[in-house]
Amino acid sequence: MSRRTVLRGAAVIGTAAVVGPLLLTGTADAYPWSRTLTEGSTGADVTELQIRVAGWAADSPSHSRVSIDGEFGSGTAAAVRRFQAAYGLGADGQVGPATQAALNALEQSDGSTAHFNFSEFTDRVSGTFDGGKVSAATAKENARRCMYKLEAVRKKLGNKPITVNSGFRSIAHNADIGGASDSMHLYGTAADLNVPGVPNKTVYQKAETSGFSGLETYNTDHQHVDSRADLGRAWWWENGTV
Repeated sequence: MSRRTVLRGAAVIGTAAVVGPLLLTGTADAYPWSRTLTEGSTGADVTELQIRVAGWAADSPSHSRVSIDGEFGSGTAAAVRRFQAAYGLGADGQVGPATQAALNALEQSDGSTAHFNFSEFTDRVSGTFDGGKVSAATAKENARRCMYKLEAVRKKLGNKPITVNSGFRSIAHNADIGGASDSMHLYGTAADLNVPGVPNKTVYQKAETSGFSGLETYNTDHQHVDSRADLGRAWWWENGTV
């Protein structure tokens, strides 16, 4: 049995303050897109689109991120075109049936993504999203958003499997392992990664194009990524080229 199979498991219900429809275990594994989205569109479906293409924020290392605001602007359109090109679709920046199908192919029925599972992101002691600096629901939603960025990194690495060593941490667990007092892991927006056969520097460089605003040095035994700018924090790339 593979590690991926072992990690498949039930996930708690969770959502953040501003998201699309609530995703529950057992619901259909397809977001109910009801229209073609184009630049100028607004609404909850645009918010969900932005979450799913957030990992396609730039073509080269850049302090760029897709705003999760429900407004389909030029930044969202550019991210959509990059996603479309990566998945062999016509890169027109419009989100019609073909692009929606490609987006839905990355979704599992519990709200996690094709290659990542909520159980990979829960606190390593409690196995939940409880006890952090945000509610369990918000921590879980932040982890979901991280998954979509990691799907982009995985694609950019040639579909290399990514192992998540650490995702969300409770305050107690973070203190036990000597984590920073305001670690992004406490919010569910961070992940420590290992990609077998791929140098951390390469993972770091792909993350620089994927909307991750926090990147710790690649000179360790794992690669840390986080989305601290989504929480209003300043960008921090320890080995950044920008």
